Amino acid sequence: MSSLKLLVVEDDALNLELMAEVLTSFKAQVSPVNEARKAAAVVNQERFDGIFLDLEMPTMHGFELAKHIRQSSWNRTTPIVVVTGSDEKATMQQAFAMGATFFLQKPIDRQKLSGLYRAARGSFLENRRRSIRVPLRTEVILSDGPKTVRGMTWNLSQGGILIDTTANLKAGDPVRLSLRLPASGEQIDAMGSVVWTSSTRQGIRFTKVADESLRAIRNFIEQVEQPDRL
Repeated sequence: MSSLKLLVVEDDALNLELMAEVLTSFKAQVSPVNEARKAAAVVNQERFDGIFLDLEMPTMHGFELAKHIRQSSWNRTTPIVVVTGSDEKATMQQAFAMGATFFLQKPIDRQKLSGLYRAARGSFLENRRRSIRVPLRTEVILSDGPKTVRGMTWNLSQGGILIDTTANLKAGDPVRLSLRLPASGEQIDAMGSVVWTSSTRQGIRFTKVADESLRAIRNFIEQVEQPDRL
């Protein structure tokens, strides 16, 4: 698996340099950004495995940026590490309410940041696994209300699926889908929501997947990503 992709948003140049240096020492791919509005644009263009976010920034407060991240299509589930000099309980509560996953107290030093990274790395990796898409060409049956149509899958992730179908689906439509994974033959049944469409291709985000189906999807993705384990 390639290195973790991290976004660091911090307007203090020394803190930004230190954080980028420490995180890079863990073999992470770090994108340092020193301005909140620039970061707001970046999170709509790229997917990250984790985001380090300073709260006190001049052009956009960190809470506003966190809300923007949680509304973005690429990073709505990406773990956010809030970085702040405030130790007030209310600040922490508001940060978590806005979608923060971890909390890093300033002043920042190497030991503190390294410890936080080690604690958060599992969440970063899980976020990465959810977004990995692997090719999959198999028949899928879609139920849109009383209507049932067939299609062909293009790729699959833990969070959704890309398909080809002539069904007249629109963004926001709820769908039920059913397919069998190749090799194992395991049946996958899930509920989903259409997030985008083209003339024949649709992107569907899973909204409800049975535990057994989710485990089968994870195993399939791992086998495709690491064929030597087959």
